[in-house]
Amino acid sequence: MGEVVAGARGADGTRLHVEVDGPANASDSGVTVVLAHGWTLDARSWGPVTARLVGGASAPRVVRFDHRGHGRSAAVDPESMTLEQLADDLAEVIGQVAPEGPLVLGGHSMGGMTVMALAERHPELVARRVAGVALVATASGGTTEQFLGLAPRGLAAVQRAERRLYASRWWTRRELLSKRPAMLNPGMRWLLLGPGVEREALRITSECVAACRPATLSGFRPTLEAHERDAALAAFATIRTTVLVGSRDRLTPVRAARRISTALPSASLTIFPEAGHMLPVERVAGVTARLDVLVRSAMVGAGTP
Repeated sequence: MGEVVAGARGADGTRLHVEVDGPANASDSGVTVVLAHGWTLDARSWGPVTARLVGGASAPRVVRFDHRGHGRSAAVDPESMTLEQLADDLAEVIGQVAPEGPLVLGGHSMGGMTVMALAERHPELVARRVAGVALVATASGGTTEQFLGLAPRGLAAVQRAERRLYASRWWTRRELLSKRPAMLNPGMRWLLLGPGVEREALRITSECVAACRPATLSGFRPTLEAHERDAALAAFATIRTTVLVGSRDRLTPVRAARRISTALPSASLTIFPEAGHMLPVERVAGVTARLDVLVRSAMVGAGTP
């Protein structure tokens, strides 16, 4: 675990868990990488990639944090569980721990949507500071289209069942989804991971999801369904951007990545064969390599040797 930033806060004062790895100052390498995690996960999901980044030749400063309501950050009311609020939190975290120097932003799943919302709500920050963007297993919209391959009737049935579950006392009174992460392994294998996944990737995934607050899972669902930000991608047109997706991703499938590429033709697209949704733990070397390219490009742009 990196150094925990004491007193880190979101845009409305919500306490956030923020960790910094690598050089003490952004000026040491010239670049800060800020990594945003996915829905129901936390900063641990970026741990393997962070370890490789700070151990590499470019050794950037890496900032990871738990979104509000997730992991070790404070619980919040559902009213603030929106992508807009997450984007404002991201801008606030950058201002607090990386106020200077070029940035490389990496967003996985909901984290990628947060990066898009940042471009929409804080375009001046993106234009002035961001030198590279990695959109990892994410979508620019259409998140309810053919969800998990379900036809509209099947999707409607799932949504009705979810509403009943979310309103139940069993759901609202629980502090964790599960006290036994290993019990989630079969579901995580099917839903989030590709075939033949390594044990460590499964462990991290199950532990993150098990530790999620049920109210966080249900509270963020509406904002994810409403997410439509193809237009926001224009902010990255002159910024080096890479789009990554697994060929077996059930949540944000290849068509979602191709939709981003269509809206942002300057971005590169990589499809990882046989990988699922959890690329930061399933394809650690591949994701790190693409982030490292962005970091090196940013260093050159900043004039860092």
